[in-house]
Amino acid sequence: MSLISVGTMAFDAIETPFGKVDRITGGSALYVAYAASAFVKPVQQISVVGEDFPQEEMDELMKRGVQLDGVQIIKGQNSFFWSGRYHEDMNSRDTLVTDLNVLADFKPVVPESYQGAEFLMLGNLAPSTQMSVIKQLKQRPKFIVMDTMNFWMEIAMNDLEEVLKHVDMLLVNDAEARQLTGQFSLVKAARSILQMGPKYLIIKKGEHGALLFDKDSVFFAPALPLEDVFDPTGAGDTFAGGFMGHLARTGDISFENMKRGIIVGSAMASFCVEKFGPTRLKEISNADIANRIQVFKDLVSFEIELDLD
Repeated sequence: MSLISVGTMAFDAIETPFGKVDRITGGSALYVAYAASAFVKPVQQISVVGEDFPQEEMDELMKRGVQLDGVQIIKGQNSFFWSGRYHEDMNSRDTLVTDLNVLADFKPVVPESYQGAEFLMLGNLAPSTQMSVIKQLKQRPKFIVMDTMNFWMEIAMNDLEEVLKHVDMLLVNDAEARQLTGQFSLVKAARSILQMGPKYLIIKKGEHGALLFDKDSVFFAPALPLEDVFDPTGAGDTFAGGFMGHLARTGDISFENMKRGIIVGSAMASFCVEKFGPTRLKEISNADIANRIQVFKDLVSFEIELDLD
């Protein structure tokens, strides 16, 4: 099973209460690729970078089974750059700099070698850009997931609503779900979103876990309580990569298997936050992943017998 990942490959400058880095690789597609490639190969990347993007990062991705035929390298220009500072609670941040650079004119092209992919992860890009990828695919993937954010709800709502009609799952955080629907209750918000087109919805709640919805069911998975959280940047994209990697590896898109996928995604995200950028994702072994997933299983699994007589 193959997975196409569409999104940004970039440089980030990050400051948290635990330290700072002035320039580290990042971007939604980079995090998705590192997480998903632990479970499925190939991950077929679609993105754009400038000639400043390091070749060693490209080599590391290829070593992990990530195909880069769909990554455009624009000579004479710089890669997308983002700088942010996290507050003490690590749940909120201020964006200090956003330089679109090569992303400003990005028009994704799906290589012929990517045609026939069974899974598609549309990272947080302009809805029109996401739609252009869907339209380029000669055969509809088995499962399409899209991420989005409040910015697109504010400036491109019509385009966003159109993409929602063509995907199987939407992935947003709780604030975005409320903004998209105008509903404070996440259960009511989920019902509204599922009426817009997607069959499934994941609402991320950061350190408070994630909710999975379809029209009949809901599942909640907690986040792993961690002693040290150094950098939340990319955690949501890493979650998406782990989730999609699990689905693509198993080929099973049942609600029950999506529940397992959420645990896998949460486990990968828990690694991501332990160091700046994607550093920790490059270090972990299959054994580390298996052990972390077991910790999640132990966290949420219990037996209980009640005698109320």
